[in-house]
Amino acid sequence: MLAPVLALAIFVGAFWFIATERASKVKTVLVAAGLMTILGLIPGAKVFYSEHEGIDWNVIFLLLGMMIIVGVIKQTGLFDFLAIWAAKRSRGKPFRLMVMLMVITAIASPILDNVTIIMLVAPVTLVICDRLHIAAQPFLIAEVLASNIGGAATLIGDPPNIIIGSRAGLTFNDFLVNMAPAVAVIFALFVLFTKVLFRKDLRSNHIYVDEVMALQERRAIKNPRLLVRSLAVLAIVIIGFGLHSVLHVAPSIVALLGAGGMLLATNIDVAEVLPEVEWSTLVFFMGLFAMVAGLGHTGVIGWLGDAAVATFGDDFFLAATGLLFGSAVLGAFVDNIPYTATMTPVVEGMAAQAPDAETGRALWWAFALGACFSGNGTAIAASANVVAVGIAQRAGHPISFWRFTRYGIIVTLLSTALAWVYVWLRYF
Repeated sequence: MLAPVLALAIFVGAFWFIATERASKVKTVLVAAGLMTILGLIPGAKVFYSEHEGIDWNVIFLLLGMMIIVGVIKQTGLFDFLAIWAAKRSRGKPFRLMVMLMVITAIASPILDNVTIIMLVAPVTLVICDRLHIAAQPFLIAEVLASNIGGAATLIGDPPNIIIGSRAGLTFNDFLVNMAPAVAVIFALFVLFTKVLFRKDLRSNHIYVDEVMALQERRAIKNPRLLVRSLAVLAIVIIGFGLHSVLHVAPSIVALLGAGGMLLATNIDVAEVLPEVEWSTLVFFMGLFAMVAGLGHTGVIGWLGDAAVATFGDDFFLAATGLLFGSAVLGAFVDNIPYTATMTPVVEGMAAQAPDAETGRALWWAFALGACFSGNGTAIAASANVVAVGIAQRAGHPISFWRFTRYGIIVTLLSTALAWVYVWLRYF
């Protein structure tokens, strides 16, 4: 009886440090994972070698491969080109500019990691806003919200989906067919809603519009030949994700092969790309998986699963509703990555009780929508949010916790409500 209590205490303590940002996320999960192992709450061998009670290497190597691919694409200047192009096409009109930047972000997020997208788009947004002499904060917040919504569309667009797909055995195509329709409709409505949400901030200064129009987007492309080769390899990788269930090749293998192919095709020095890899993020994931393994090995997760099944009984629509709204609320006040990693075994147990496979999968889709959309809830609910706030702070455009949150909570509530209607109409 002592082991489950210890495991839960360690996990809750680590969760508190992560949520309050009292200590580094990486340091927190490593210490917590170490305590789990030292106290015998999870055998060391299972942390590294168990498919269901240890580090999910499929997630780790999928992220690693995509980070390398993005690191190469970054050197082409493609994202600078797109941002400048959008600014010129907007003719300096703030709402039109915001929509274009959101669309670019939302289109890229299902294909590339949304943290990386924010790291690439945010600095360019700051430059454009400085030239227009308008506040950058609304644009950055809108881009983050768009990224978190758009990333929900595919297996690789948002870390919660990667975790869910790996645990539930869901393919890239499964996410595309089930998540993308809801995301497309919700994003379109979100774009319309931004004019109301940011109405006080969307005021232009016509004096500086000419400066933006003078920018030459073609000059942003540093190496056209490298760009063509990079896009060709990226297209092959995306096709590989779509066919991996037919070819029986794991997404992580597709990403790693794509990373190797990208380096070979572009002839870029590996030493130039490796610094672009978010090593701290990968280590964070590994420590997080070890923490969750401790909960699973000591029976805490099993108990939570049994309690959830007992609460909802045979009403699986009620279960889907609970997963959707519960994830949106809980995930909004803590990082949605550890939340998703913690809850996936619980959802797996609930799905196993479903009368048929379709109903079981409906629970996974409700969980995925809630977990992804919860990332917009607060300034610390998703990694992309934290990155954007940090970039804005360094550039002299600080975004306070509550400034982000007052927009994010509204968007999370509306998107979750729309997702609930979608789940009800499509699956029940």
